[in-house]
Amino acid sequence: MATDGELPPEPHQVFDTILVLDFGSQYSHLITRRLRELNVYSEMLPCTQRIADLSWKPKGIILSGGPYSVYQNDAPHVDSAVFQLGVPVLGICYGLQEIAWYYEQTNVLAGEKREYGHSKVNVARHAGLAEHIDKLFDQIEDNMTAWMSHGDKLSHLPEHFVTVAYTSNAPFAGIAHARERLYGIQFHPEVTHTPEGKVLLKNFAVSICQAKTDWTMGRFVDKEIARIKALVGEKGQVIGAVSGGVDSTVAATLMQQAIGDRFHAVLVDTGLLRLNEAETVKKTMSRDLNINLAVVDAADLFLSRLKGVTDDPEKKRKIIGNTFIEVFQEKAKKIAAEAAGSPQAGEIEWLLQGTLYPDVIESISFKGPSATIKTHHNVGGLPATMNLRLIEPLRELFKDEVRVLGKELGVPEEHVWRHPFPGPGLAIRILGEVTPEQLRIAREADHIFITEIQAAGLYKKISQAYAALLPVKAVGVMGDKRVHSQVIALRAVETTDFMTADSFEFKHTFLKRVSNRIVNEVDGVCRVSYDITSKPPGTIEME
Repeated sequence: MATDGELPPEPHQVFDTILVLDFGSQYSHLITRRLRELNVYSEMLPCTQRIADLSWKPKGIILSGGPYSVYQNDAPHVDSAVFQLGVPVLGICYGLQEIAWYYEQTNVLAGEKREYGHSKVNVARHAGLAEHIDKLFDQIEDNMTAWMSHGDKLSHLPEHFVTVAYTSNAPFAGIAHARERLYGIQFHPEVTHTPEGKVLLKNFAVSICQAKTDWTMGRFVDKEIARIKALVGEKGQVIGAVSGGVDSTVAATLMQQAIGDRFHAVLVDTGLLRLNEAETVKKTMSRDLNINLAVVDAADLFLSRLKGVTDDPEKKRKIIGNTFIEVFQEKAKKIAAEAAGSPQAGEIEWLLQGTLYPDVIESISFKGPSATIKTHHNVGGLPATMNLRLIEPLRELFKDEVRVLGKELGVPEEHVWRHPFPGPGLAIRILGEVTPEQLRIAREADHIFITEIQAAGLYKKISQAYAALLPVKAVGVMGDKRVHSQVIALRAVETTDFMTADSFEFKHTFLKRVSNRIVNEVDGVCRVSYDITSKPPGTIEME
């Protein structure tokens, strides 16, 4: 059983932390990411967070942008204690207007001229006034380029504030309190479209808030291993599903380094994996990372349940998800029964899950979880009868931080940089019924595509790539004969957060080479296309 002793402190109790209060902007999570990139720890909470309910005190607070207007009756507002906590506050876009509204509720108006896109921002310096006023724009050009996305703007300055930046459309694009460390900016420094935005955020977090830049993966590892040991105890055991993806691999490695063989990794071979996937994962986990791994071959079961399912992606996902839970649960019982005979080991009472910080942000967002576009395959849906408690060692990390953590833990480079692979596997890359023959075609085509991407040195430049099998046939000519064969659609995207994505721009010669190989080497295919749809309106996966 887990120990009842005092648990190690949470990150915000160890690291100087900047608190981001989210008003529902599509950019909010980027504020936290940019601060982490500066080695400053940051957490995001909804704008409705009561300061009195926090068990810790932030070094500074950032109010995000949002899609609302502060003067509307149902507009969200922060706890007034934010302005009485005695820490620096920076408002971005809606956050600027929230600060102004707090001091004077008549100075925010609907903009007569909306401002979207790049804008020239002029910095106003104030030599002779309080030193803190100019710190936000320290080491920034007097005429900077910034990304604007607003309709409302300030009509005049609140009392005791001075103008520190302006544009031709927004005369109060930056304001600072004459006595308090309180700032507001109309533009978005967190997006890459504002080239000097990261400098501004560093000025706020490091120079103004005096936050230490000590958030590193090395320190995170030490803290998290101590936390895992305290949670699990000296005899407790943990079970977790692994897929070979970077998240589950890094989480499993961290768990193994914390509790050794008391962690039991399970790879369910659904028969829907990529070429040689099960063998590759087994080699990496068992031999390279010394992880206690069990492989369950359940391919026949999954394929039998998918038989006849042709045009309902959600039904596919639910069949795969439910079957996965069934197989995983059965294996967990067997492992628990085997472990029960060991006097050195306790019960299996923990389930490892590779939750990342974007998942946490989505669940606590002021706007609430987004609409369900498609069901996500996740072992977090295991039935309550298993009586397992979740342990989520990566829940404070973004994807790029997970990769850095993987390197810190010694995970092989090729696995740290592996593209994401969906839980339902090739089943959602085969449009139509999933059969052994369709799996063969999709598997072989995908292998050729990824191999060529790697050979061209493009793998790390692409966020995700795969070959999908379309549910149509086309006429072709092969070996002087007319054929009626299937069509492969290639997809490769670039993205930083997987919330939006653009197609990767290959050279035409590359696509011709891949197409030629697939048509010649994969029996049953006569045509290859390339999907250039962005997300949105498309999704990254086909189903």
